[in-house]
Amino acid sequence: MDVCYFLTLLLSRHVQVEVSEGIIEGQVVDNEYGCPYYSFKGIPYAEPPVGDLRFKAPQPKAPWEGVYNATSHGNRCYSFQTSVGSEDCLYLNVYSPNIAPIDPLPVMVFIHGGGLVGGSGNEEDQGPKYLLRKDVIVVTLNYRLEILGFLSLDTEDIPGNAGMKDQVAALRWIKKNIKNFGGDPDNITLFGESAGSACVSFHLVSPMSKGLFNRAITQSGTMTSWFPITFRARDRALLLARELGCNSTDDKEIYEFLKMQPAANLVNKQIPVTYWQSAKEMIYMYYSIVSEKQFGDKERFFFGDTYEVLRNGIHEGVAVISGYTQDEGILWFVGNDPDRVFDQANHFLEFFVPEPYTVNIPLATQLEIGEKFRNFYLKNKTASKATLDDLLKFLSMELFVYGAISQQKIIAKKNKNKTYLYKFTCHSELNLVTVFLGLQDLFDYRPMVGHADDLAYIFSNFKVDNMTQDIYKMIDQVTTLWTNFAKYGDPTPDDSLGVKWLPYTVENEDYLDIGEVLVPETHPEKEEIEFWESNFKEFLPEYAP
Repeated sequence: MDVCYFLTLLLSRHVQVEVSEGIIEGQVVDNEYGCPYYSFKGIPYAEPPVGDLRFKAPQPKAPWEGVYNATSHGNRCYSFQTSVGSEDCLYLNVYSPNIAPIDPLPVMVFIHGGGLVGGSGNEEDQGPKYLLRKDVIVVTLNYRLEILGFLSLDTEDIPGNAGMKDQVAALRWIKKNIKNFGGDPDNITLFGESAGSACVSFHLVSPMSKGLFNRAITQSGTMTSWFPITFRARDRALLLARELGCNSTDDKEIYEFLKMQPAANLVNKQIPVTYWQSAKEMIYMYYSIVSEKQFGDKERFFFGDTYEVLRNGIHEGVAVISGYTQDEGILWFVGNDPDRVFDQANHFLEFFVPEPYTVNIPLATQLEIGEKFRNFYLKNKTASKATLDDLLKFLSMELFVYGAISQQKIIAKKNKNKTYLYKFTCHSELNLVTVFLGLQDLFDYRPMVGHADDLAYIFSNFKVDNMTQDIYKMIDQVTTLWTNFAKYGDPTPDDSLGVKWLPYTVENEDYLDIGEVLVPETHPEKEEIEFWESNFKEFLPEYAP
C-alpha cells in the first residue's frame, strides 16, 4: 500500500513511539505540499533548569509513567519577545515522513536564531513541510536564552554557555532516540541561521558535540563572526547584579542573589561594559558564548580563542556548507535610528573600525584603520540614504560575510573536511524581512535579500498570498540543495538541478550563487575580502584566515 495513502487514512489519528524515558503520543498531520507526516511536539529532552539548576548544565530527563502527550509545543524559553515564557522550556519537536521506513531516514536538526535572546523551535517559527517532502526527518528545539542561557560569572556556579549545553543535551537525546522515529542516528545534519548558525559553527569544534552529528550548515553566522563571543563577560555579570540591587563582591553571594531573582528580571537587560558599546549605533549581543574555565571534571562547551581553535581543525569527517545573504547589513538598523547611524558614520572614524580592533589595539591606530575603511567604502561621499548601498556593503561584511568566508577558508586550508560556500540572492514576495523589521521605507529603492530572508525558502510558515510558480521553483531548489547535502554530503550529487556546486578550495574559492537561477562562481566579494584580509594582516594578523 502507498505510504501517502496509508497516512491519509490515519490523518488526525494519534500514534505512539517509545523513547528512552517512556512512551510519547504524537499525531499524523496533513501536508498540503506532499504526504501527511508524523508530528511529535513538546518532547522534554532534559529536566527543567530551575532552582539550583539555573545557570547550570542541563540534567537528563527522568523517565515518566504512562503516555506523554506530544501533540502540542512545550513552553517557550523566557525572552524579551514573550510574556508567556518559562524556565521549564527544554523541549524539542520531531517531524517524520515515515516512522517505519525500510531504510532509516537522514535527520536535519535546526537551531533557531534570534540573537540568543529570542526565538523558539515551534512550528510557527520553523514550519517543516517543505523539507519533509524530501524524505528527511526534521527536528527543532528550544534552548535557554539571554541571561538564563548565556550569563557567565566565570565561576563554577555560573560558568557560562548554559544554552549551548542545552543544545548538546538535545543532540545527545536525538542521537539516542531518533531511530524510533525512523531516523538514522549516523546521518544527522545540524543547521541553523544567524545566532543559531553561529551555535552550529561552535558545535563544529566543541568537545561536547563531537560524534553527535555528521554534517553542518551555517546560514549567516559563524564562530569567526564577532557577535557570538562575549567580551569581558564577568564584568557584565557583576554590573547586572549591581543593577538588580546586589553590591556584594563575594561570588557565592552574587550567585545566590541571581539564582533567587524572578525570571522576569533576567530578560531584556542590555548592559554595556565599554563606552563604545553604550554610544555606538550598532547591533550587539550582550550575552553569548564564552571561553570557559575548567572546574573539576565538569564538561566545558568551549575554551580558547575562536580563530586559534578553528585553525586546529573541526570534528573529523564533518562536511560543512556556509554562506550569507546578499544584504546582511540591513540587520544593523534594527532598533537604531538611521539618521544617527549616518551621522556617526560621517563624524567618527571609529564607526568604520571592525570590532576586533576596538578591544585589541590603541585608539590612534584604530582611527588610522577607520579612515582606511571609510575611504574604501564611501570614497569621498557622505553616508546617507543615497549612498546606503556603499555603507550596507561594509555593514554586511562586518556582521556576517567576512566571518562566513573566513570560516570556510580556514577549514579548507586544513584540507581535511569538505566545505561548500554560497551567496543567497533569491528574491520574491517572500523577502519580507525589511517589512518585519519596519525598515521597508529605508530600503525601498531596490529589491533586498536581507538577513534571514533565506528562511522563507526553507520553512513553510512563511507565506504570501501570491505564491507563484517561480517562488515554488526557488523553494524546491533550496530545499533540494539542503536535503541532498543531508542525504549524501553533496548538495548536487547528480545533474537534476542543472548545475554542479563545487567544494570550496583555497585555490579556486568556488561558491554557488543561489538565486532564481543557480550560478557557480569563484572568489566571492574578491575586492572587499582582499582589503579586509590585508588590513588584518597588517594590524591584527590572527584575524586573517
